[in-house]
Amino acid sequence: MSGREFDLVLFGATGFVGALTAGYLARAAPAGTRIALAGRSSGKLDALLRTLGDGAAGWRTIVADAGSPADMAAMAERTTVVVTTVGPYARYGLPLAEACAGAGTHYADLTGEPLFVRECVDRFHDVAARSGAKIVNSCGFDSVPSDLNAYLLHRRLADDDAGLMTDTTLVAALKGGMSGGTVDSGITQMEAVATDRSLGRVVADPYALSPDRGREPDLGAQKDHALRRAGTVDPGLSGWVTTFVMASHNTKIVRRSTALLDWAYGRDFRYREVMYTGRSPAAPAVAAGVAVALAAFQALGPLVARGPGLRLLRRVAPAPGTGPDERSRANGHFTMTTFTRSTTGARYRAVFAAKGDPGYQATAVMLGESGLALALDGERLPAAAGVLTPATAMADALTGRLRAAGFTITTERAGA
Repeated sequence: MSGREFDLVLFGATGFVGALTAGYLARAAPAGTRIALAGRSSGKLDALLRTLGDGAAGWRTIVADAGSPADMAAMAERTTVVVTTVGPYARYGLPLAEACAGAGTHYADLTGEPLFVRECVDRFHDVAARSGAKIVNSCGFDSVPSDLNAYLLHRRLADDDAGLMTDTTLVAALKGGMSGGTVDSGITQMEAVATDRSLGRVVADPYALSPDRGREPDLGAQKDHALRRAGTVDPGLSGWVTTFVMASHNTKIVRRSTALLDWAYGRDFRYREVMYTGRSPAAPAVAAGVAVALAAFQALGPLVARGPGLRLLRRVAPAPGTGPDERSRANGHFTMTTFTRSTTGARYRAVFAAKGDPGYQATAVMLGESGLALALDGERLPAAAGVLTPATAMADALTGRLRAAGFTITTERAGA
């Protein structure tokens, strides 16, 4: 792909997260990286480009509509990588993923929609594997921290000859906001399930993104709902944990990673994610409230997402293209700590942490560095092609890039 016009095209550049990602790339991309900003409006693209300063000198713009397969194909053929923030992906993303798979163009998105990823796998994995394209879903807070933590623990256990992974839990501690685009993606998935209830079984299946569902281990129920004392996760923790809103998607991505690696994490690898609510006197009540609210939302969401309920959701939800202001983004932070016990009885933990709102400021870094890794790191990337995950597509290259960008990413032995 060295003969292509661009190294990287950022599609959806004038949207909320797209503009944040463009700003990050203007600061972080090496000099000489050939970048284009793409979207529907020439005027908005030109206006954004003028705000990016000297770091974007020489960048170009591409006018393209997500609803036009011809536009998507033409854009994919001009570049080594397309990075896209245009969601909901189930509504807008399939023509671009298809174009990239067919053209041998690497692709990275921010989806937290398992139904979209499943459709990408079913329709485009074999095409991309033949063309050499890496179609990489979930390259932001969904699901880079989860995926790299589990992968790096697997690597650390192998290096230490400490056996394979068994019970593994990620504990999320974070401060951040929510954009209209994220809410719109959730509503779109609820609409799909309301229309076709069989899709609810896909969303509920912990192995919904498996490359070979029949080969998955039978480990019993692995539900994403939680309400318990933190010490049940690891004896070094105190306080309470509860259901993590992103667990349903992240856990599927992590399980797809180990399956793509021929179940290298271990056949007894059980994975879940929870959110830490602290150890104050109010922590148990907060944890219970979150757990009940998310369980009710999961049960009733598809019923609400139709007719009058859908109209009400659209009316009260934040509008797509909106999100936390600059001060709120700067004041955000997250720490994702993954605890595992190995088949030899050893305990290990991995930490993935950064400053900045996790879903927006930090996500712009993760997505930007994913695009740069796919565009520039060449032989440092795993050889695999197809519909992949961050760990199976970029592994050590992305880890190194994020550490260089100021993220804390560590693994350590935590005890016998």
